[in-house]
Amino acid sequence: MDTRKGAKDRWEEAYAKGLERDAEFSTMSGVPVKPLYTPEDVEGDYDEKLGYPGEYPYTRGVYPNMYRGRLWTVRQFAGYGTAAETNERFRYLLDHGQNGLSVAFDMPTLMGLDSDSPLSLGEVGTEGVAVDSLEDMERLFEGIPMGEVSTSMTINAPAMVLLAMYVVAAEKQGVPPEELAGTNQNDILKEYIAQKEWLFAPEPSMRVFKDMLVYSTQHMPKWNTVSISGYHIREAGSTAAQELAFTLADGFAYVEAGIEAGLDVDDFAPRFSFFFNSHIDFFEEICKFRAARRIWATVLKEKYGAKDERSLRMRFHTQTAGVSLTAQEPYNNVARTAFEALAAILGGTQSLHTNSLDEALALPTEEAVRIAVRTQQIAALETGVTNTIDPLGGSYFIEALTDELERQAYDYFRQIDEMGGMIRAIEQSFPMREISEASARYQRELEEKKRYMVNVNIYEPQEEQDIELHRIDPEVSKGQIQRLKALKERRDNDRVRQCLEELKETARGEGNTMYPILEAVRAYATVQEISDALKEVFGDYRETPVI
Repeated sequence: MDTRKGAKDRWEEAYAKGLERDAEFSTMSGVPVKPLYTPEDVEGDYDEKLGYPGEYPYTRGVYPNMYRGRLWTVRQFAGYGTAAETNERFRYLLDHGQNGLSVAFDMPTLMGLDSDSPLSLGEVGTEGVAVDSLEDMERLFEGIPMGEVSTSMTINAPAMVLLAMYVVAAEKQGVPPEELAGTNQNDILKEYIAQKEWLFAPEPSMRVFKDMLVYSTQHMPKWNTVSISGYHIREAGSTAAQELAFTLADGFAYVEAGIEAGLDVDDFAPRFSFFFNSHIDFFEEICKFRAARRIWATVLKEKYGAKDERSLRMRFHTQTAGVSLTAQEPYNNVARTAFEALAAILGGTQSLHTNSLDEALALPTEEAVRIAVRTQQIAALETGVTNTIDPLGGSYFIEALTDELERQAYDYFRQIDEMGGMIRAIEQSFPMREISEASARYQRELEEKKRYMVNVNIYEPQEEQDIELHRIDPEVSKGQIQRLKALKERRDNDRVRQCLEELKETARGEGNTMYPILEAVRAYATVQEISDALKEVFGDYRETPVI
């Protein structure tokens, strides 16, 4: 007699007699969730699908000892106002136990504009730090030993300029590029998909990406040339499966770009990193991270022929979900962030940023940042979740949901391949349409109360909470523009013009643009001057709107 089957029949009969809440039993992305999972829901051989931590296919983690050996890196995204103000915040974070720096740039810098551009009006230093020239980068890291800290820079379209500024600022501290550790996001494809900050069309953007990849591979062995970012794709409204699929598809496009540039996949893939969102659907997020590792390892090995295990290991940074935070009763965001951080930890992240409670209202205050950092420290040192590796691995639910997200991702890969690859898919607005439809569907579910968001469509707040907000002094913009004007007056402008002409000449040919960019930076050419020089050669770009 099959006693297990008999027990299952008895449970199903008892369950059918009970009451079931009137609720949507599915993940946030719409994957139906069964009331109970059993071994019958799990497919495949253990060694093939899970294996052991630090071994192919890395489902259970990229390192053999994971957090029993080393905890994740605590990072807090920081940047506002002037370089000097942000430098003070960096020192504060380092003094309070943070061991990695993450730079947030203001909107003009992200768009390749200088602070004195008419298009920068009202935006200088308001949501990140204003960096116009090497002078600002030097001030940003003044007194911080650049050879001893790991720095992540969230910059994409003008990433080549900011990387050059970081390299030259370090040179002035006596630190060669070979000793610099960190990451610049440099994920230009996701800009077309989600964040919408670019300088020129996808094809020339990939040319510049290749130049940076070759330079970094040859001169910066500790530097991650790209942090392939699903975070912004998720913030734009994607499902977990879409974040997984489109992020990895971007990653595969960058692998192909490196191979086209003449590099061996194992020369550069070990320095690729990823950046994921940890949203509020606890188990779905954990499964997304586990599926991502398995897919990356499998495709790199089987399609691109990677042999170095470092190429197969997907290392990733995680940030808790900004779109899950509410302006209503903002102190509740501490709980949301804690759950999302825990999902990232149980999913095996290598570094983590926890959002601050007030970020739905303004840039975070120092007190809010301190609570966010302490959230990570409590998770690491008090909860016990770091005592064993992949503690949820083997759960019938976890393994079944991991398989389902993996299946959905491969279905997207097939559609993208049929379009001719990720660049062609972007040009046809395929990822954008998929995300737009998913976002609209989720909004309808909130409005129809098929899903709940506390303080938004259920348990609405009775009164506003009065909290202190971080304010940007309106004089910041004026001071930044004055400093930029003074720089332009005292630098060697003939040398700047010569460097920019040399850059344009290189861009018209087949040379590596990173070298003339480095020279232009040394001459104190600005972000916009360098960006405009490249736009003069490569042209501008307008996307086809998604209706």
